[in-house]
Amino acid sequence: MSAVAQLSSEPEAVDFPYRAVSRAAIVSILLGVLALVGLIPTFKVLLVIALFGIAAALMGLRATRVYPKEYSGYALAIGGLVFNACVFLGGIGEHAYIYATEVPDGFERVHFSELQRPVGAADLPTQRAVDLSGEAIFVKGYIHPASGDGQLQRFVLIPDLGTCCFGGQPRSSDMIEVTLMGGQTVRAGLTKRKLAGKFLVDPRGASSNDFSNPVFYRLRAEYSR
Repeated sequence: MSAVAQLSSEPEAVDFPYRAVSRAAIVSILLGVLALVGLIPTFKVLLVIALFGIAAALMGLRATRVYPKEYSGYALAIGGLVFNACVFLGGIGEHAYIYATEVPDGFERVHFSELQRPVGAADLPTQRAVDLSGEAIFVKGYIHPASGDGQLQRFVLIPDLGTCCFGGQPRSSDMIEVTLMGGQTVRAGLTKRKLAGKFLVDPRGASSNDFSNPVFYRLRAEYSR
């Protein structure tokens, strides 16, 4: 028997084609892990990463369905889709619950923006601030670095960590001088603070050791977190 005939009589080799795991499916898992940071209140904006994770998972599902011989990873894409959806919806629910329950009884929620003058306007107390003078309010903000280090009983609260936190001079309507009552202290840092207490307004402004601008707003805080 010739060599050609012998080769032709042997069974054909079985093909085991290589299928790549869908990169979109892998990316969806990685994005879901990153989105977990958004469960921390300070970084809640990062929950939006989970939406990109959902989009990547859908792309992975499409690739494995349309090109089943080229791509594997269908189960991985399903896992990424469920994982990212749980992180996003769970995070939204968590932060909604925190927002609904964070104000202590007897205090009114006040957004810092209600106390601020628009850019370019005269730097004076807002009418809303004047109306709130003497009231028990709840407000959130950040401790200005110029307030000092370590444990603080008195500090200046500002609305955000913008340029005023890096050497800038905040306007008078951007500052609340906070005094913690009952021997309380808080540690200086870049964490957003929640405070509740009696709000006072001095339209003339009082001098401050740390800032050249006068201070209009003061808060005698009974609650800090």
